[in-house]
Amino acid sequence: MSKKTVVLGMSGGVDSSVAAWLLKEQGYKVIGLFMKNWEDDDDSEYCSTRVDWIDAASVADVVGVDIEAVNFASEYKERVFAEFLREYQAGRTPNPDVLCNAEIKFKAFLDHAMSLGADLIATGHYARVRENNGRFELLKALDGSKDQSYFLHRLNQAQLSKTLFPLGEIEKTRVRAIAEQIGLPNAKKKDSTGICFIGERPFREFLNRYLSWKPGPIKSDSGEVLGEHVGLSFYTLGQRKGIGIGGVKSRDGGDGKHDAWYVARKDMADNTLYVVQGHDHAWLQSTQLRAENISWVAGSAPADGALAAKTRYRQADVAAHLQAGADAFSLTFPQAQWAVTPGQSAVLYQGEVCLGGGIIHHAT
Repeated sequence: MSKKTVVLGMSGGVDSSVAAWLLKEQGYKVIGLFMKNWEDDDDSEYCSTRVDWIDAASVADVVGVDIEAVNFASEYKERVFAEFLREYQAGRTPNPDVLCNAEIKFKAFLDHAMSLGADLIATGHYARVRENNGRFELLKALDGSKDQSYFLHRLNQAQLSKTLFPLGEIEKTRVRAIAEQIGLPNAKKKDSTGICFIGERPFREFLNRYLSWKPGPIKSDSGEVLGEHVGLSFYTLGQRKGIGIGGVKSRDGGDGKHDAWYVARKDMADNTLYVVQGHDHAWLQSTQLRAENISWVAGSAPADGALAAKTRYRQADVAAHLQAGADAFSLTFPQAQWAVTPGQSAVLYQGEVCLGGGIIHHAT
């Protein structure tokens, strides 16, 4: 029987590099594919495409796999970055990794891999796929601290049926140990944390080049003007640092007057940013949300009722009650959730199975 061909997304990072080695060990014929998706200022210190390509090619050499580069810059700009900017301009806080996975890594990349004759694709994500009675389930990674199923919740049956996640069963510490053991040149390379494919850069300065904005008042929950914001797009709910009113005390008195300030609301119509004092202020608590632009892994919504949910990536699953419609769903939380942010994803789980989710439209 001939070996199956797997096209693996190789980024130059340690995760996808170890994934290449694991797949080869499992007997697959592996072709590495390096994606170049951002060109606007690729010579800058923040966008390390050239360095990443050199790392990916060096790893391919050590592991013994072929690698090629492919340019998806126009698809990225059109399908991911344009939407990312639209969301910010509307005052929401999008999650580019969710969109990037759905539109680039598991769409443009998958199509390209199939055109190369691949049987399957693979990435270095921490998640698992399981076939269950002819349906494909997206599962959390065994390493709960690295699980990335939240970012993958928009994947569908066709995509999952073609996808392998070689790192889903192992701990991140083991991945680093394997990289050292097999002598990978990037074994000690830091994990990237910037915007998907754009890299790590001063965020406000970066957005400034693409968004139109105008300053406006920063007000307290009582309507007191505390300062001036630099454009509503540059703030996110729950933000504490970089608001620009450090040291301001509310003149309303009360016990909380020395508490930190948090971004709590954005009034787009009046171009006003509202801030409140204290982490547990009522304006930062929500017991309900509505999500739109929904996507279900199984192809249809789970039954209404009790499930677990995440409203941000770095959050433990919380109890929620689902009520799903044809193009939106609502979640009710028995315990109020902090700083539920429009534009972020609400993702649903049943145990270790990721069911899908949607983009948070509003929360109350």
